[in-house]
Amino acid sequence: MDKHILLKATGQDKGERLDLFLAGKELNLSRSRIQKLIEERKITVNDKKVKSHYKIKGDEKILIEIPPPERLSLEPQDIPLDIIYEDKDLLVVNKPAGMVVHPAGGNYEDTLVNALLFYCKDLSGINGVLRPGIVHRLDKNTSGLLVVAKNDFAHTNLAGQLKDRTLTREYAAFCWGDLPKEKGVVETLIGRSIKDRKMMTVVKQKGREAVTEYEVLERFPLGDFLKIKLKTGRTHQIRVHFLYLNHPIMGDPEYGGRRKHLGMIKESLKAQANQVLKLIDRQALQAKKIGFVHPRTKKYMEFESELPGDMKKLLEFLRYGVHRL
Repeated sequence: MDKHILLKATGQDKGERLDLFLAGKELNLSRSRIQKLIEERKITVNDKKVKSHYKIKGDEKILIEIPPPERLSLEPQDIPLDIIYEDKDLLVVNKPAGMVVHPAGGNYEDTLVNALLFYCKDLSGINGVLRPGIVHRLDKNTSGLLVVAKNDFAHTNLAGQLKDRTLTREYAAFCWGDLPKEKGVVETLIGRSIKDRKMMTVVKQKGREAVTEYEVLERFPLGDFLKIKLKTGRTHQIRVHFLYLNHPIMGDPEYGGRRKHLGMIKESLKAQANQVLKLIDRQALQAKKIGFVHPRTKKYMEFESELPGDMKKLLEFLRYGVHRL
């Protein structure tokens, strides 16, 4: 049976986009899910169909119809999972580089979700038919830790921590060149690139707030080893921000880590820079640590992963294999 929610907009809401207005409510719906419901006419304003960018006038009746979760048609697959922690409410999984988190764009096999469906009997349905249990995501070629919800209770709580920025996410990364400061904060707006809609970029307006903190752990002739903390979770945020700083993540095929880095490297080190690209064929980025308050016990939990093999080899090469010529 469909679930129905009735909201009333007031004068304080005047001028706000409908999808943003609803995303700010405690509906347990992502903005993309809200936009899809608006498109399907499951969300109406004064009983009329509107678009996501509809601007609130301040006296509307907004009816939301949430259909029950669709029957999942994805195939469970027996794919090995590196499970760091598990209980009746959640899993913490160490995702390898190369694995897509959830099906998209015609890719419906060999994803983390396919593996989870084989491993778990039930997963939270809040994020829709293609993303059961998925509270947050990592790019395909970023390795590291994710928390997965087994039920809607856990999902709602963890999503709230993510929204409130109390779910801790810490990354390890390597960037090209020497950053000017040992510690720093990057604050920008991030939006879709007008040149390539699959890519993100720093924009001056009509973007979403993005905040990244970093600390240099070690410096090498070719670049820096970093600890990075996300304050927001925009698509490709770390990769976009370090390209913006002109210090792209090593090995990153989309955001300058393989193509444009050599301009900042001394001529005498370029052969060794090319050796780096033989050691790592993806962005040198690992979701190393995750921390959150357990939804049921209310105790803070924190988990940390080791650097994967390719990043360990890269660190060893930068420490001992690169010489200042």
